[in-house]
Amino acid sequence: MTDTLSLGPGPRILFLAASAATVRAQLAGSQFSLAQAGALRDDVSTDEITPVRILSHYDESLGRFPYTGFTVDGERPIAAGAVRAAGFQVTVGGRRYGKGSSREHSPAAEKLAGIRLVIAESFERIYRQNADNIGLFTSTDFGLVERLQRGEAIPVDELVAGRDALAAAVVKSGGLLRFGQQHLRQVRPAAGPGADGPLTLFEKIVRRHLLRTPVTPEAPGVGEGCFVRADWRFIHEYYTGMAAHMLHAALGRPLALEQPESIVAFEDHTSYVEESPAHRGSPLLPNMHAMCEAHRRFVADHGLRSHRTLTEDEARADAGGNVAGISHAMMAEHYALPGQLVAGTDSHTPHSGALGCVAFGVGTTDMANAFVTGAVRLTMPGVLRVELKGALPAGAAAKDVALHLLQLPGIRAGGGVGKVFEFGGPALRALSTDERATLTNMTAELGGLTGIVEPDAETVRFLQERRGVRFVLEQWMTSDAGAAYDEVIRVDCGSLSPMVARPGDPGNGQPVDALAQPVRVDIAYGGSCTAGKREDFDAYHAVLAWGLAHGLKVPPRVQLFLQYGTTAVRDYCVARGYDRTFAAAGARILQPSCGACANCGPGSSTDAGQVTVSAINRNFPGRSGPGQVWLASPATVMASALAGELTSFARLQRSRADS
Repeated sequence: MTDTLSLGPGPRILFLAASAATVRAQLAGSQFSLAQAGALRDDVSTDEITPVRILSHYDESLGRFPYTGFTVDGERPIAAGAVRAAGFQVTVGGRRYGKGSSREHSPAAEKLAGIRLVIAESFERIYRQNADNIGLFTSTDFGLVERLQRGEAIPVDELVAGRDALAAAVVKSGGLLRFGQQHLRQVRPAAGPGADGPLTLFEKIVRRHLLRTPVTPEAPGVGEGCFVRADWRFIHEYYTGMAAHMLHAALGRPLALEQPESIVAFEDHTSYVEESPAHRGSPLLPNMHAMCEAHRRFVADHGLRSHRTLTEDEARADAGGNVAGISHAMMAEHYALPGQLVAGTDSHTPHSGALGCVAFGVGTTDMANAFVTGAVRLTMPGVLRVELKGALPAGAAAKDVALHLLQLPGIRAGGGVGKVFEFGGPALRALSTDERATLTNMTAELGGLTGIVEPDAETVRFLQERRGVRFVLEQWMTSDAGAAYDEVIRVDCGSLSPMVARPGDPGNGQPVDALAQPVRVDIAYGGSCTAGKREDFDAYHAVLAWGLAHGLKVPPRVQLFLQYGTTAVRDYCVARGYDRTFAAAGARILQPSCGACANCGPGSSTDAGQVTVSAINRNFPGRSGPGQVWLASPATVMASALAGELTSFARLQRSRADS
């Protein structure tokens, strides 16, 4: 890699402005200064940089698609091929750039389109690490804009100034795969957990998994990069072909994977792709099939443990023998244990943190490197303690806690980015493991590296009853008294009520019964990793069974979809007769898959005028179709489906009693 970033005189700089007219003008050839560009869009998500419909591309063709989902003033002004055709070399955005999915397709599409540098007020952790890993420069220095426009060459040392030493070394090496082959061929465990003062549970687990390398510190502190050994590494079909393509290009064939017995492969996104509004009739559909075939070839070539969700026709023919589901939900159901470390190619990998393990999402290059070296890159984070006081009132659930946290000003400003969220307190201890998993799962939306809960008797119960595992908690599996936290967030759970998050961002939360105007509902969706668990389906059933008992069904104009998170959840519901209640209420029942949450199945909107109430975890523009998505808890989603408008279950019950 060269020592400077030199773009020549008059480089094309794309300002992702908060004005569609400004964006269109740049695409037409106008060039602006930072001041002339005006306000920049905050919270540009990876769903907007690379919408799900084009994730089947994992080679040079990705360069046609950056920003094709970028939404401003209700428009999507950037067409396929526009960035490359206009010759843009730099992108400038606002706060929390790259939030959401762990898809490395986003920085890869930018780089392949000709973008050399992304400047933003702040970056989400996974996006920036993915950019590092492929050699795409990132910076929070807006002073670079004017310097580049003057034709100044920027020293690479300046671009990585302030980054941790490992991040700087990866960038200067030209990416993680090249770095890994230079420095990670011989890694070994570090000395041990150590005992130099009180530690959080997260710190204890990381110390037990720390790898000694020639380029990382013996005992990394907050902000320093290191490598760790994962007990489990998992990947799903959106990433496997891309990882294989990278590895074969860099290392040839055959590949030797490090400890392949600890790798799990999932097909969990695409079983309903033929019915997905985003893909149905699309010329990209053959690409999706090719992507799945690439995943299966890699699994077969290396004899990997694999789970594949089935289409409805396949599920009917299967007679219940297939064990599958959404990857991170499956990890909690079958693999992760307290004290372990799990890395997966999905931002919702922290789901398993509910069991008292460290679980975090990584990008494709991170996983590809981990496949061949056994080393997973980690920048040591600070830890936030979320103390849940009191008791949740009837009708409120863990999803309402998550939506409350997301609307806190400090979190909205990015105060949780890259941090660990340690959940504790009396209200937390009263929650089941399924409900705890809702909290740890949604640390992805909070911007965190992961969420974690200290394992306790409830954890032991879950492992025994759900998995038949007799687990004995070890004395060290707790945070020490006096452990250091960056911040303690205290929540009076007794004051909470059912929440919703307005369309556009999960941080747009407010109590559902405080809405100023009625909000009609066209689609109601219950499912996803966040809300496809057993106890979520207990809530769906409780509300719908109450409705049937009181003469209520879902109105004909409302489409209701219920999608199991795993086959075990499906079998639980069938055994309890829930499926009959769901059908009687008017729901379409869907087999396990990520489905509408990732805009790849029934339940996604098909028209911009449609309004969805959904139990999924994020509602970025375009995430579940072109319509407007409100987030809510399982009970609120079902109550709203019955009412035909947003409402809490308690309000629906009161209205029925008064009628």
